[in-house]
Amino acid sequence: MLNEVTVIILAILSLLAWLFLLLLWGDFWRADLPRDSDLQPLTTYPTVRAIVPARDEAEIICASLTSLLKQDYPGELAVVVVDDNSSDRTAEIARQTAVQFERECEVIAGKPLADGWKGKVWAMHQGIEYWRWQETQVDYFLFTDADIKHDSNNLMRLVTKAERENLDLVSLMVSLRCQSFWEKLLIPAFVFFFQKLYPFAWVNSPQKAIAAAAGGCILISREAVSAVGGISAIKNALIDDCTLAHLVKSRGQNIWLGLSNTTVSIRGYDNLKAIWDTVARTAYTQLNYSPLLLVATVIGMILIYLTPPFCLTVGILTGNWTVIGISAVTYLLAILAYLPTIKLYNLSPAWASCLPAIAFLYTLMTVDSAIEYYRGKGGAWKGRTY
Repeated sequence: MLNEVTVIILAILSLLAWLFLLLLWGDFWRADLPRDSDLQPLTTYPTVRAIVPARDEAEIICASLTSLLKQDYPGELAVVVVDDNSSDRTAEIARQTAVQFERECEVIAGKPLADGWKGKVWAMHQGIEYWRWQETQVDYFLFTDADIKHDSNNLMRLVTKAERENLDLVSLMVSLRCQSFWEKLLIPAFVFFFQKLYPFAWVNSPQKAIAAAAGGCILISREAVSAVGGISAIKNALIDDCTLAHLVKSRGQNIWLGLSNTTVSIRGYDNLKAIWDTVARTAYTQLNYSPLLLVATVIGMILIYLTPPFCLTVGILTGNWTVIGISAVTYLLAILAYLPTIKLYNLSPAWASCLPAIAFLYTLMTVDSAIEYYRGKGGAWKGRTY
């Protein structure tokens, strides 16, 4: 049994951790949306080539591709869908969708996965090579996943921001689907934890080394791609988006990452396993496959998220008002920090009180990610294991 002093120390440490996060960790918890009013229209709009890697996306490729081809973009936009060796009707449906629009759209068959490459990055590389062989002038590439439904003005906003603010990479953490019970419980927390790992204010600051991007929607200049040595520079990256952002920023180029509530992911996660597998696929990669970082992460998650309700329970059972007071304040701070993200997803504030249970599940997913890695089954995605 823990003695009274130990419980008080744990409660204080957890409180100090939350005060540090809230006051000194890049205001990650604010979940601010960008303001379109800050962006003045351009006189001319650059040429954009969109690249859509697609593997077994027959159910959603039509909606995603349609949103791209219906972009209200004044400049030149063309799209290529790289069918990454799908086993379903992805390519067929993409072609049927493309012919309904006047905007240029090609669907190409991806080559077998090359040695040393990750699947998505290999498809992105083939998309770039396709446009290079077309000998067209490209100002920006738009890398977007096949499950993203773009707001009709999304590209115009991205390009305007990049041009007005001299940004080499602009990325959006799109709004993830949040309809089922498990999505409501775990999806907003995914965004919350991502913001905590990569505070957007620091990502967007040239004075900070931290860099990140969200792979579902990345606009990057042709010059930036060339400067990092092409997409082959990240060919073996499982977390390709953040790796690309780090390379771009490390070369002194400007990047920006923000949230969106209008451009959305239409991929569903109707059960716990679907979300679990998605998180576990890259969680241990995020820790650089380090057992020490894994242990530190588990300890940190326990201290920050599980200690407040634990100490609060102990305080109530023992009648220790000091522990009750400290733990209650800490728990309240955690809830208040999570509320802006809950509000972003239009959920009841009651979901914020579940943060300790949510954090416990994410901790288990991270541990499972490490276990699968050492079993040689890490990074599994649509029939491929890296």
